[in-house]
Amino acid sequence: MSPRKKISVDLVIPVFNEAGLIAQMHARVRRAVDGLPYAFTFIYVNDGSSDGTETELTALANADKRVRVISLSRNFGHQAALTAGLDASRGDAVVTLDADGQHPPEMIPQMLDLIVQGYDIVQGQRAADARLGRFKKWTSGLFYRLLNFISGTRVLPGAADFRALSRRAVDALKAMPEYHRFLRGMVSWIGFKSAILPYHQEERAGGVTKYSFAKMFRLAMDAIFSFSLAPLYVGLSLGGILLLLALAEMIYVLSFWVTGRTSNLAPGWSSLMFVILIVGGMLMILLGFIGVYVGYIFQEVKRRPVYIVKREEKADK
Repeated sequence: MSPRKKISVDLVIPVFNEAGLIAQMHARVRRAVDGLPYAFTFIYVNDGSSDGTETELTALANADKRVRVISLSRNFGHQAALTAGLDASRGDAVVTLDADGQHPPEMIPQMLDLIVQGYDIVQGQRAADARLGRFKKWTSGLFYRLLNFISGTRVLPGAADFRALSRRAVDALKAMPEYHRFLRGMVSWIGFKSAILPYHQEERAGGVTKYSFAKMFRLAMDAIFSFSLAPLYVGLSLGGILLLLALAEMIYVLSFWVTGRTSNLAPGWSSLMFVILIVGGMLMILLGFIGVYVGYIFQEVKRRPVYIVKREEKADK
């Protein structure tokens, strides 16, 4: 990407129930980018907000001609909202960041400098933060270790949806129309030249986090089942172990018949019940894994859109 060209940059900002923070966030982003030699467009994606967010975004679009507002028909989730913004982008580069102030827009100039230097992906990496709870740190670390172990795609620990992408990286993501989306993994999967920028996550500008434990768990499941077949291999491995144990048991019993010690064989009711319960439990787990994959396939083959746009607004001309 040549620095001599007037580069167009789209800032994609998903928003969900952030009334009272919109103007503050927009002012902060403007302070970070207004002095840069790029043509900026601000794409706010309203992910089915139920408070006054939509009204504030409309006022923002009327006040700043660079603002576009895409309102989704309902709350489709953070990954779907980001996807809607990426699909709507037309710029030479795209920067994605959240509207809660935890992704520092002051790093956007550094990100764009690296894009101009030829990187296709500039990934923001959340630095270790003592303010994060022990449970949050433990579960996050466990998730990334597990995902990187079982999948062929390495996802950077601490990676966030705060990143800059070149146009060809955005086009590559748009060519991946899967329904269950884990953009952090998808960005790593495309394999383009990337750089990492650590940042310190700031406190929310206001309100409460929209990522509940249930939402984080669903995102983790999307990541694991979208990027790995390891759960199925686990079931196959357990089945193989059980077959080996059954073979060992058969040899053990036959040894009593060969040596004439059949009178020493115990009825083994408790052992039999134990084996039945273990086998039954493993079969249920394996069937559960298969059921999840079948469910994912079912949702993919229906070809429903990842999101539905209710309305798009631009500044009054």
